[in-house]
Amino acid sequence: MRGGMRYQHVCVEAFGYSLPPHVVTSAQIESRLAPVYERFHLPAGRLELMTGIRERRFWDRGILPGTISAESAEGALAASGLDRRHIGCLIHGSVCRDQLEPATASGVHHALKLPNAALVFDLSNACLGLLDGMVLLANMIELGQVRAGLVVGTEMGRDLVEGTIDTLLAAPDLTKQDVKLAFASLTIGSGSAAVVLCDRKLSRTGRRLLGGAWQADTSSHQLCAGGVTGQNDSDDRPRMQTDSEALLHAGVALAESTWTQTKQALHWDNASVSRSFTHQVGRAHRKLLYDRIGLDPAIDFSTVEFLGNTGAAALPLTVALGIERGFVKPGDRVALLGIGSGLNALMLGLDWAT
Repeated sequence: MRGGMRYQHVCVEAFGYSLPPHVVTSAQIESRLAPVYERFHLPAGRLELMTGIRERRFWDRGILPGTISAESAEGALAASGLDRRHIGCLIHGSVCRDQLEPATASGVHHALKLPNAALVFDLSNACLGLLDGMVLLANMIELGQVRAGLVVGTEMGRDLVEGTIDTLLAAPDLTKQDVKLAFASLTIGSGSAAVVLCDRKLSRTGRRLLGGAWQADTSSHQLCAGGVTGQNDSDDRPRMQTDSEALLHAGVALAESTWTQTKQALHWDNASVSRSFTHQVGRAHRKLLYDRIGLDPAIDFSTVEFLGNTGAAALPLTVALGIERGFVKPGDRVALLGIGSGLNALMLGLDWAT
């Protein structure tokens, strides 16, 4: 089936995660932006009201993504109970990396003392990097190339948020449209997640990755774009511009078609799904998404309210917390509804056996 896949031999053995120590509320961000709010007569509380995000978290300054990724991966490995000698692939899938080269995965591999025979690389695809990594690793397991592997990533939101605040405050000719395009950048948080996949013959849980589907709408690739702008020699922090409303509607339309393909690939209907997790963007995105695909929002687990948008880590991190808090029960069929700028969508189905 075009854009779809089924697996017979792949299990999702364990999740791991790490949360940053520093909490920053939306109210604190708005307090820093008080001159901008006053200039454009914006009401206080707008950020939380529009997004549902009351706070997000940041790591200590100067810490590198790979350092945190190693901690998250170590936790996932411990939870899996697998011997490290079985780990045949390590993928680092977040937007944030330690440097352009070598791959951040190299340092994580070294920290974890994984086998030299492992395939080690970085993968980048906006907010879908870790889910894409799961698919690539699952393909390798299904083909018998490796018996088990790790996908991990860590997002660092501080520089984007603080850089955006400083830009808005310093711009002499700031317009309301500039504020609108920067608004999504203020929703970004930090977080880290790791996933261990293995061949079902190695699995102690029997929690199977069943398959899924993907779709792309690259006509929308400019709706959300970011990077290091090089505004001046002393500021190498990233900036991002997002047409939030257009991205919302284009993303949900793509999600709707991808969900249709996913159900066909898995031989599911909406009633088949017990629990669902999606990319953590905001309140409006969540509502419109579930309205359009016809799933009950009550089966969704959300972290955006207290973590913000944590990029590629968002969905697997939310799954890890949902499992830890007992949201997922034995026998549940779980849908992972991934959407990322580009636009790309990737949706996966899990059979949570135990």
